[in-house]
Amino acid sequence: MASALRRTTYQIISRKKLLLPQSSRQKSNEANILKSVHKDFETQHQTIRDFAWHNLDRWPDKTLTVCAVTGHGYTYAQTYRMSISFGASLRSKLKLQTDDKVAVVLPNVPEYPCVVLGILEAGCIASLMNPAYTPNELKHQLGLIECKAVVTSKLFYPNIVQALKEIKLNVPIILLDNDVPENTIKFAEFAEDMNIDTDCLKRVKRSAKDTAILPFSSGTTGFPKAVELTHENLVTMNEMIFVPKVIGVEEATDSSQAVIPAVLPFFHIFGFNVILINLMGRGAKLVTLATFKPDIFVEIIAKHKANHMYVVPPMVTFLGKHPSVTPEHLESVRSIICGAAPVSGTDAEILLTKNKNIIFRQGYGLTETSGGISVANNTDRDHHDSVGHIFAGGEVKIADLETQEALGPGKEGEIWFRGKNVMKGYYKNEKATKETITEDGWLKTGDIGKYDEEKFLYPTDRLKELIKVKGFQVPPAELEALLRSHPKIQDCAVIGIPDPISGEVPKALVVQAGQDLKKEEVLNFINSKVVAFKKVKDVQFVDSIPKTTSGKILRKELKAMYC
Repeated sequence: MASALRRTTYQIISRKKLLLPQSSRQKSNEANILKSVHKDFETQHQTIRDFAWHNLDRWPDKTLTVCAVTGHGYTYAQTYRMSISFGASLRSKLKLQTDDKVAVVLPNVPEYPCVVLGILEAGCIASLMNPAYTPNELKHQLGLIECKAVVTSKLFYPNIVQALKEIKLNVPIILLDNDVPENTIKFAEFAEDMNIDTDCLKRVKRSAKDTAILPFSSGTTGFPKAVELTHENLVTMNEMIFVPKVIGVEEATDSSQAVIPAVLPFFHIFGFNVILINLMGRGAKLVTLATFKPDIFVEIIAKHKANHMYVVPPMVTFLGKHPSVTPEHLESVRSIICGAAPVSGTDAEILLTKNKNIIFRQGYGLTETSGGISVANNTDRDHHDSVGHIFAGGEVKIADLETQEALGPGKEGEIWFRGKNVMKGYYKNEKATKETITEDGWLKTGDIGKYDEEKFLYPTDRLKELIKVKGFQVPPAELEALLRSHPKIQDCAVIGIPDPISGEVPKALVVQAGQDLKKEEVLNFINSKVVAFKKVKDVQFVDSIPKTTSGKILRKELKAMYC
């Protein structure tokens, strides 16, 4: 009631101040909707499968993926044939049906595109999961999607088994390894079975409106939510990038092929759609690295003569400031795109001192927008603080935090986005979907930002309470729920504190139930239950946690007191 009264009062004051009738205000409001500077295009109603292979005949013998460590890899033609065989095996051998969910719990390996595209060939839905997650984290995701099979490797197999056991789910487990445990399936037996009858795939009918993948996006209220992305969502975002002034990677020819280090994880939407799927459409060579190791990453750049790089802010800092990275390492690099979190213009400029010819760009997007909202032009050398112009076919509204009216240039509000790349919704979570997508199609990003007179977009803060660690989103509520399960903790709050390497790291503020709780005990308890990037780095004991009358934690006050 109070909130509604404030909004009404604000609207009355605004009308008196502006002396504009309702119709004039609506026209003014519409004029503040940020449109793209790029020419619009007609969306191709394709599936991801069709998009990924639409140029296959132009570069069948070019390398698609190669492991940075072992040198093991596959050509485009090999990956295509294996994905067909894998998809047919899922249908005929496992009897999977259309829309069955298959969990992909893998790091960046050369087989990744074969696995996901094979799942889509079978008419199933691929759910992309972080392989580093603990059984406690995995059981929520595997249970939510009610998966019918899991594709992983021996390294992560014990965690998968434990997670499935806890949720009482018995499904086939497919392992990439050659030597596999009893009662599991060897990936090669499915993907390399060239004698399998593929007629079963002819009966698979998929449209652009069907759900293709279920990646996970962190929310502020607890465990990550599964994001339903359709074929149209994913393909549209790729078409947006293919605009001439946006795309920076050249198509393969008989004599050349772009080389990109594929370090950002494919289970993340940036790695999957912006890197893997998009660059398959350019015939690029992706050098995969399962986990980020600075020395190997630098070696990839130099050894493979990388032309383009996709990075997150900590990698920008590393490339710019670490003495082991020399100008010689970067001499073949023509462009760098940074995403997942903002990076300062200063850090970008330090990096560019090692190669002034690099085009450095920032991009902006969410899992809910299939990976993209905006990016700087491929010739822009002057706007390193901006995330560039919004994609063709998209719209941005800077919404006033009180009235939700569209604000003009230079004014900060919540960034809302509308376009065909916006998700179908959160899987099995209608409430969260309605809270995030308005009736007229606007996606509320939870980020604060503004745009200038030249239509450059600038995210400036977060309305959401998520902690950004190395580009990954960490929901404080998830960590707080785990902490409160400790018998010696009466209350707690988790905040993000600045970190020179990770950007932010979680810090726990704990109210003890007794007086014998030790800092190390809290750290061991929480950090044994979560993946590395969610681990709490510091614990501070406090007398109380400030909250609103409705019980919401006042994080801004806590950050001001304890950061």
